[in-house]
Amino acid sequence: MNSSPQTAAINSSTLAQKTVYSVLFSIAFAHLLNDLMQSVIPSTYPILKENFNLTFTQVGLITFVFQLTASLLQPFVGFYTDKKPKPYSLVAAMIFTILGLGLLSISSSFLMLLISVALVGIGSSIFHPEASRVAFLGSGGKRGLAQSIFQLGGNAGSAIGPLLVALVVAPYGQTYVIWFVIAGFIGIGILSRIAVWYENHMSLRASKKAGIEEETVSLSDRKITVSIIVLLLLIFSKFFYMASMSSYFTFYLISKFSMSVQDSQFYLFIFLASVAAGTLIGGPLGDHFGRKYIIWFSILGAAPFTLLLPYANLFWTGVLAVVIGVIIASAFSAILVFAQELKPGKVGMISGLFFGFAFGMGGLGSAILGYIADQTSIEYVYKISSYLPLIGVLAYFLPNIQKKK
Repeated sequence: MNSSPQTAAINSSTLAQKTVYSVLFSIAFAHLLNDLMQSVIPSTYPILKENFNLTFTQVGLITFVFQLTASLLQPFVGFYTDKKPKPYSLVAAMIFTILGLGLLSISSSFLMLLISVALVGIGSSIFHPEASRVAFLGSGGKRGLAQSIFQLGGNAGSAIGPLLVALVVAPYGQTYVIWFVIAGFIGIGILSRIAVWYENHMSLRASKKAGIEEETVSLSDRKITVSIIVLLLLIFSKFFYMASMSSYFTFYLISKFSMSVQDSQFYLFIFLASVAAGTLIGGPLGDHFGRKYIIWFSILGAAPFTLLLPYANLFWTGVLAVVIGVIIASAFSAILVFAQELKPGKVGMISGLFFGFAFGMGGLGSAILGYIADQTSIEYVYKISSYLPLIGVLAYFLPNIQKKK
């Protein structure tokens, strides 16, 4: 029996809005591979610092260049792909990252180091807006869950990277970074298949039969602008503090507790693994309880523990790092989806803006904190950065979103 046009339209709409877990987990795994390769950069800092006799300021500058290239392009990539989606740009992003790591493995000067991390940053700036859109398209309305799955992949990759560097690179030297490009070639294979689904899905949504209605929010333009600014300030707080952990936690442990490089990498892995766990928790809780409350708890709730960290012994440093990682990481999925709901139809631009701003703040934070460490001490960095989560009080000014068709 032939379906009526009305029935066909309903079926197409249902298909276009269905939660596609195979795509969500595939893009999450691609995110894992992408961020695993990117995490090689901060994980090799102790090795590069020794090889090139770098100051903490130069270490911060490496992070700044990486985060700058990873941040500035993202909003523009997102703005462009909102109008003209480019499914195969995900493959191009992975190629840039492969080239960057290949150059990093053979770098013989500080300038070559900067060029290599810039290439990885460009790959990141292309990957994140489009990959986030894939998660959005595959969410079927479960946007917090979809972003959490997507972010879990990235955070898991960031956690596994330092562990693999400790096993593969630390014992043998900088040239062994080249082994990480294998992850890039696996990523190209996965992203090629995702690009086919993405292209077909966009065609389905664009067809008249899809009949998908966009949700809007009942807020004035001024209120939306203020809310976006508040969310960006919360991103500043979160990622400035995260820079102190991802870039300098190993140096802090080596300096304060006389740990070896490999042992300090294990502690960094524990922290980043807790970040991955917190990311998975935050999105579904935001879907269930409301994103504003998760954002409030995640940023401000970490403050008591960050304030205690600089004064803790080794055991409690490990415990506090886990608690901080879980709490502070639960915010990002909620913040990103909250912003996407404020500006419906601008998924790429919003994703690019927030991922880019997050990377930019991480890079700026690393450069500033590295300079402060050179002028004072690495322990002092953790004392001043511990106050950053108090900025979470600004979440009070976020509206309770009421959506309408």
